[in-house]
Amino acid sequence: MADPTTYRPAPGTIPTDPGVYKFRDKHGRVIYVGKAKSLRSRLTSYFADIASLHPRTRQMVTTAASVEWTVVGTEVEALQLEYNWIKEFDPRFNVRYRDDKTYPMLAVTLNEEYPRLFVYRGPRRRGVRYFGPYAHAWAIRETVDLLTRVFPARTCSTGVFKRHRQIDRPCLLGYIDKCSAPCIGRVSAQEHREIVDDFCDFLAGRTDLMIKRLEREMSTSAEQLDFERAARLRDDVGAMRRAMEKQAVVLGDGTDADVIAMVGDQLEMSVQVFHVRDGRVRGQRGWVVERSDDDSAGEQVGQFLTQFYGAQVDLDATVEIDDDRVRGESIPREVLVGDLPADHEELQDWLSELRGSRVSLRVPQRGDKKALFETVTRNAGEALAQHKLRRAGDLTTRSAALTEIQEALGLDQAPLRIECIDISHVQGTDVVASLVVFEDGLPRKSDYRHYSIREAAGEGRSDDVASIAEVTRRRFLRHRADQAPDDSGPTDPTTAESPSTGGSSATAAGVGGDRGAASSVAVIDEADTNPRPGIDPTTGRPRRFAYPPNLFVVDGGAPQVHAAAAVLDELGITDVSIVGLAKRLEEVWVPGEDDPVILPRTSEALFLLQRVRDEAHRFAITFHRSKRSKRMTESVLDGVPGLGHTRRTALVTHFGSVARLREATLEDISEVPGIGIATARAVRAALGGGEQ
Repeated sequence: MADPTTYRPAPGTIPTDPGVYKFRDKHGRVIYVGKAKSLRSRLTSYFADIASLHPRTRQMVTTAASVEWTVVGTEVEALQLEYNWIKEFDPRFNVRYRDDKTYPMLAVTLNEEYPRLFVYRGPRRRGVRYFGPYAHAWAIRETVDLLTRVFPARTCSTGVFKRHRQIDRPCLLGYIDKCSAPCIGRVSAQEHREIVDDFCDFLAGRTDLMIKRLEREMSTSAEQLDFERAARLRDDVGAMRRAMEKQAVVLGDGTDADVIAMVGDQLEMSVQVFHVRDGRVRGQRGWVVERSDDDSAGEQVGQFLTQFYGAQVDLDATVEIDDDRVRGESIPREVLVGDLPADHEELQDWLSELRGSRVSLRVPQRGDKKALFETVTRNAGEALAQHKLRRAGDLTTRSAALTEIQEALGLDQAPLRIECIDISHVQGTDVVASLVVFEDGLPRKSDYRHYSIREAAGEGRSDDVASIAEVTRRRFLRHRADQAPDDSGPTDPTTAESPSTGGSSATAAGVGGDRGAASSVAVIDEADTNPRPGIDPTTGRPRRFAYPPNLFVVDGGAPQVHAAAAVLDELGITDVSIVGLAKRLEEVWVPGEDDPVILPRTSEALFLLQRVRDEAHRFAITFHRSKRSKRMTESVLDGVPGLGHTRRTALVTHFGSVARLREATLEDISEVPGIGIATARAVRAALGGGEQ
């Protein structure tokens, strides 16, 4: 445990200006980011008596090894810079308002020639407009089913759309007039886009004008004795009204507002947001997060608004739709909260700047808005109670598992960062390895790595011990290189590893972020401009492997453990504990011990080690299958006339496997860049297929 007085800035050196500060640990990682009206007043509070600090704050200041700050001109700039740094560095001690579940949304693919409506879960994609989130997917399908009668837009997948275009016959929805059937040319691309635009306008809340327009057209058709069209318009108006009735009117004056309520205790806090558009609840979201420190309710509201609306604007920027109305859907005209932060005027100005028009931030005092806020507060309280019932054992279990591992292995501290490696091959061919990382008992997939083994020994068989030694050497040579002050990187060619996201696209480049706001401010701490071990001088961020794990786990028994331990001894690394987990009896092997450590079958420590080992095995198997599939595809295609290495690589990349390539038609194969129809025929012949 570090002593905060060892890195406390000298008295009088901290400015009294507004600014943003960050704490770093001994490895250079940013572990906390905050903002303050007066940097001196705020930072001095962290160096008071440790016993008087909130437990989480106390843990943060004793984990940190340095503090630095940046002065800004206004508090609005501080808000923006704080959000950018939290997004860029992902500090472990900052409260991150991430959803505890994936909410379904209604997606409209405006980036396609014929836009499509469908239910979607997951990250937002460019060129797609989203409505929601909704509490249930069935609510979206029910709404779409009602509205496609009025707005017959396409809802089919790309495959179905292409198939019906080929057979020149619409699907069932086209026959019952719930789709305008653009697949067979019943409407043009422009006409179909106009239908989709009207659909989006309706869901965005511009309903009254649309209903009035349809009613006028209905009256005109009746006067012209076109009773069939008038009846159809009447049914359309009825369908639109039924869709609107499913969204309860909570604010009769057609208010656009977000109602935000927070309920918490000493450890956790529940946040609920109701999105009200045109007086109706259009969506609802909720979070349960750990409380960071003793911040007041107003300060917690300010932190949430900064992160929530900053992220919303970032998501809107990926949509690539040049429409100010879309931005207005993310940031409403009113934000209703339970407590105002001290800098609420600056926060209000910042929100107004993001929206492009005035935003009101206030506490509801009376009437319908007060009643709705009380409803949202009750929802937040119920969500917190349900979370505690559902997750009561989760945090306790993880803490207990880490403590048990510490006690069973005689470690100096609980292994907050665990890394595990596993080898995968088939009879010594296509040998690969994986490295997975768990922090605080949870996987950190952005730090996962793949390795292609180039030093595996043996003829016709695999030498797992040599592979374990190679991967261990490459991982810790990278650690030693990343700790160096310069950015030269490793010189040994065996140290190059393949970064892999494990489901995240941020691995190789680190967590992205807009640092434009930081470039216009003055840096007070001059040490920030000097090279520091483990810090990339070009980005100012810690290198991924500049800090070692507390526990290094290898998949195997005594030989594998001894091989990894010998590598660490060779490199002079003494602050990493190594164990091996053997699959047969789940023994835990420790270097230098003749007998393994036997953990009880019901032990939470054993369960966590098994999770780490199984994740490494899964990750290695996935990479091995991919590599083997590409090799098999290339070997099958050897000798095909006109097909060299470049074209084989293009085919492998395009189709991914031999099975998919065998199923491809001549037309599909000839669509690959560089592959003509003659070469496609040769490929089909090599794979045992005829012309299609």
